[in-house]
Amino acid sequence: MTDRTWSVLVVDDDFRVAGVHADIVEAAPGFSVSNTARSLAEATEAIKISPPDLMLVDVFLPDGDGIELVHHSGIDAFILSAADEAATVRRAMRAGALGYLVKPFQRATLLERLDRYARYRHVLQGKRGMRQDKIDQALSILHGVAPVMPPSSSSTEQLLLDALGAGELSAAEAAEIAGVSRPTAQRRLATMASQGIVQIRLRYGAAGRPEHLYSKMD
Repeated sequence: MTDRTWSVLVVDDDFRVAGVHADIVEAAPGFSVSNTARSLAEATEAIKISPPDLMLVDVFLPDGDGIELVHHSGIDAFILSAADEAATVRRAMRAGALGYLVKPFQRATLLERLDRYARYRHVLQGKRGMRQDKIDQALSILHGVAPVMPPSSSSTEQLLLDALGAGELSAAEAAEIAGVSRPTAQRRLATMASQGIVQIRLRYGAAGRPEHLYSKMD
């Protein structure tokens, strides 16, 4: 897979807030802002011209409802809104929103959600059928949760966990410290990631495939 830049449409009627969100997107590795829109009409037109990979959408727009935009567009979206009513959150989830952030939120919070989205899309790539474990892994990454499993008694996995005690490592670095082959380290680390024992972050370089970095769960 080549290094991919995910395009984002920011939809918010307050141009200052839209600008803040756009700045955060541009600071996130692997993301760029394709357009900003201050109304439902502007957002609809922007989608027609250049459909984004992801939308960041406010609920309250001067000419319509952001949740309905998410529902009818069929585009991946996070809702970013001051609306914190349970019914509104449920409606956003039913409409297909992948996440919901209540304003105001910390810059790091949105950056984390974008990083999760990039890793989620990385897992759910290609046109082949997906195994259940890969689907479960993608959903766990997106939502920041995973079935918590007890650490494996496997000596290889324990060696890799001990290696990750040094901090965030690539599979090659963990393999060297643990004294196992790189393919073995990659397989075992991927399995432990799907079980919620370790976590993965993507590091984007100047070109080429993004590198997986592994660390112990917090």
